[in-house]
Amino acid sequence: MNDFNIKLLTPNDWVLYKSVRLESLLDSPDSFGSTYEQESALSDADWQSRLDLKARGLDAMPLVAQQGGRAVGLAWGVIHATEVETAHIYQMWVSPAARGKGIAKALLGEIKTWAIDKECDCLALDVTTSNEAAVCLYRSSGFMAMGPPVPLRRDSFLMMQPMEMALHSVAESTF
Repeated sequence: MNDFNIKLLTPNDWVLYKSVRLESLLDSPDSFGSTYEQESALSDADWQSRLDLKARGLDAMPLVAQQGGRAVGLAWGVIHATEVETAHIYQMWVSPAARGKGIAKALLGEIKTWAIDKECDCLALDVTTSNEAAVCLYRSSGFMAMGPPVPLRRDSFLMMQPMEMALHSVAESTF
């Protein structure tokens, strides 16, 4: 039995979101395009507006994993209006103390179910190539490398590998 739960973040959860997002950026600075310095400078209103999906016109599923009342994981599923066939995964992170307990797979599973319900054809994400644990997680979950790696940030030596997972078999799409 899992000793964690996954919660959909609402605009009222902005303090929780801010806390776990900043923790993720401090813990894993080489896993994200943004930095702790950039996001810690955001105002409270900025944090609140990030979770106001309706006002932003954003089709998204921001999730937090909690264990013992503490946020230990984060992931966002986002469907961009210009690319409705693909759901993207952003801000995926699990606290070091909570890794290896199925939290990342549960977050991925929630986003995958949401994307299928939204009739998306695939899930897409980028993973830092040097993060072997994350690369293995995504491969074992059905993601495949797509195209060449790209720099994490401008002028970065770290590379991100775009990956995708098909949500429907070829046989399903021919009917």
